[in-house]
Amino acid sequence: MQQAQYTDGTATDLRLLHSLDDLGALRRKGDRATKDSEVEEGDPGPISWHQRISIWMINEGMFDLFCVHVGLFGLSFFNYYFSDNFEIARSKLGVTLPIARGAALVLHVDSGMILFPVCRTLISWLRSTPLNRIVPFDKALAFHKAIAWSIVFFTMLHTFAHYVNFWRLSRTDPDKFSFLGLMFGSGPGLTGHLMLLALLVMVFTSLPRVRQAKFEVFWYWHHLFLVFFGLFSFHGAFCLLTPDRAPHCKDIASFWKYWVASGSMYLLERVLREWRGMQKTTISRVILHPSKVVEIQMKKESCRALAGQYIFLCCPEVSLWQWHPFTLTNAPEEDYLSVHIRVVGDFTKALGRRLGCDVDGVAEWEETMGDKGDGLVTILPRVMIDGPFGAASEDVFKFEVTILVGAGIGVTPFASVLKSIWYRVNYPTAATKLHKVYFFWICRDKDSFEWFQSLLLALESQDLNQFIEIHTFLTGKLRHSEVGNLMLNDQDAFEDTVTGLRARTCFGRPNLDLEFERIRDHHEDTDIGVFFCGPKKMGKQLQACCTKFSNHTTQFVWHKENF
Repeated sequence: MQQAQYTDGTATDLRLLHSLDDLGALRRKGDRATKDSEVEEGDPGPISWHQRISIWMINEGMFDLFCVHVGLFGLSFFNYYFSDNFEIARSKLGVTLPIARGAALVLHVDSGMILFPVCRTLISWLRSTPLNRIVPFDKALAFHKAIAWSIVFFTMLHTFAHYVNFWRLSRTDPDKFSFLGLMFGSGPGLTGHLMLLALLVMVFTSLPRVRQAKFEVFWYWHHLFLVFFGLFSFHGAFCLLTPDRAPHCKDIASFWKYWVASGSMYLLERVLREWRGMQKTTISRVILHPSKVVEIQMKKESCRALAGQYIFLCCPEVSLWQWHPFTLTNAPEEDYLSVHIRVVGDFTKALGRRLGCDVDGVAEWEETMGDKGDGLVTILPRVMIDGPFGAASEDVFKFEVTILVGAGIGVTPFASVLKSIWYRVNYPTAATKLHKVYFFWICRDKDSFEWFQSLLLALESQDLNQFIEIHTFLTGKLRHSEVGNLMLNDQDAFEDTVTGLRARTCFGRPNLDLEFERIRDHHEDTDIGVFFCGPKKMGKQLQACCTKFSNHTTQFVWHKENF
């Protein structure tokens, strides 16, 4: 197994430790990278605003979307600014009329598109078609979020413009209009404020901090989109602003024309979810891993999955309406489905308790709970599965060279990929394009490496020296006694004392610039797939490296897991 020979001040090979003096040097060298209170798993350092904008516009593919929004706004703005059919309205309201109407057109189009990215069945099918070479369907969730923030921005612009319009109407015709009456007594004003309230609630409950800590809050309140869409369907039907020539007023707003296609597709998606969820799924085995990670193995007839795909899982005994995404960790060649779940949130804790886990206790987790009916757990809960759905990791085998980077539990998509590699090497059924894999796993807790230790040991035992290169990094702070034990057991040892692998564990974070440069020099004239699952900060740093180290002969192609 190959191992990079380098040190950047934040990662130190354990083989360099030979005395207690070295221990002090290691603690001083790794202090910045190993304080639990200061560093996340794989936390890379600050990124400039210029880099962030470049990453968002180029790697996330949002530049075209930005141009479309500017074009839509400009089209509607200039139409209302120069049209001879709105001269009376422009004389009363001024430039805020075309501003409000320009924002309204963008809102119509955005609201009609925002449901398509969350139709996962449709997206999974589309990414298997040649269209996936043109449209980045793996970034559907990023597209959904970008449209959502666009809706927020243009809603605020539309609202501000109409506030000015209401004030001007109340000044030009005070006997007919009052400012407060227009704001809260008119049809557009009342429906507009209710839509704004629903939108703000959805936005605040969708913030990463809320969504990660209280997914249930995010999930339930996000259904206010039904209120938003319902009110939007009547918002423009009150004839407050009319053109100069007939027809002066329409009986119904035109918004329904924009969302009928995506709304119908989303309704079909929800029906399919319920139908797939009713198919019988049986939990066959529950395995407890260190750091409060539960592995659930399940069997479901007629359910075929590819490496790197994910499912939505529901446990009716915990919550009938909550569906949570989890990456599949089994290989397609295995006859069961498995997920590794970290017990951290309300849903996962409740699920863990229902599985018989001591999620609140301080006792060590046992290695195996056993199969259903073995006496340890008499009745395991019923679960429902929706999926599997396509994900970025599916494309690993489309490249000759790939870089897999997982931080903490973010390693789960690559467990399925690595298992599939093992099966393809030992039981080949067809030629594979992939011939080199660089696997980086960054963990804060040394016990976390036990999650897939047997898999990595199996890969090493097949002597895949020319195929896979494993790098493990430990970022968490070790106690003095633990470091001493590592030093005593690691000297002249054939196996690493942390992971049991021949590849040595390094302290701290990987030097990404050094790694990307090294890999690029070894694989000229090659497109290299970069696949990542983990903290957002590290993902941004990796995206920046993909842009920085790509040249006219070697391209680093970025992929990130999105749920």
